[in-house]
Amino acid sequence: MRDLVTTDWLASHLADPDLRVVDVRWYLDPARRGRDAYAAGHIPGAVFLDVDADLSAPGGGRGRPFGRHPWPSAEQVSRVIGAAGIGGGTHVVAYDDQAGSVAARLWFLLRAYGHDEVAVLDGGIVKWRAEGRPLSTDVPAVPPRSFEAVRRPGFVLGKADMLARDAARPLLDARAPERYRGETEPIDPRAGHVPGARNAPFSANLTSGPQPVFRPPSELRALYEALGAADAPPIVYCGSGVTACHDLLALQLAGLPGAALYGGSWSEWSADPSLPVETGAGGPAAPDKRSPS
Repeated sequence: MRDLVTTDWLASHLADPDLRVVDVRWYLDPARRGRDAYAAGHIPGAVFLDVDADLSAPGGGRGRPFGRHPWPSAEQVSRVIGAAGIGGGTHVVAYDDQAGSVAARLWFLLRAYGHDEVAVLDGGIVKWRAEGRPLSTDVPAVPPRSFEAVRRPGFVLGKADMLARDAARPLLDARAPERYRGETEPIDPRAGHVPGARNAPFSANLTSGPQPVFRPPSELRALYEALGAADAPPIVYCGSGVTACHDLLALQLAGLPGAALYGGSWSEWSADPSLPVETGAGGPAAPDKRSPS
């Protein structure tokens, strides 16, 4: 399976018996709930997984030592993914309504735990709906399947790994430029970025317009080569380890595999007062083409 699929592709494969579509809508605004959006209308046959409860370890939150979305254990992933009807031979398509910035978390999580048959729906439910394709409010009865999560080395790094990291590996920050520069920080304990990081806002991966999709692979490659990603596999982080996965997907599409996620991301780093923080523009940044969520 390709890492990115179109709405046309999904519409023609919805009835495939080995396909599982997953709605991963999630919002930073606590007044909005992805589960409510799913209940109001989702792609037919889709199941719902919650970033907070299903795709993150317990104990996360603002100001917590391990960040807002701690990386889940193999045991949790085996249980949650199996309960969603996903087994070793299942093809998974994840979608959201924020141009893949949340769905990419499931894409990367499954790959990090040994399951490569996963893709993100380009344009998500926004493009699906704009094209007049069907929605459903039915919750499918999905029989659980056996899923054995085996964590692959090098996919996800912890704080200790970050402190011991190879300086030759580029460090990319996927947050909005103003948060990277430390001009504002509405969520996490301190403003700024990890010293040495370059800004690679996930929004730069996308086309402009009301239904943004990923830019062509050649454009993505040029974007990340300018940030040093062709010299060594980068390490990517964001606020809490969610939207950084959008950059990781873009790197994969660009033909620059091998990048790693700093799982705790800025929410973990900034919560530790012993760790240094840098502010300002830092190194060259990718242009911010639209405002990220």
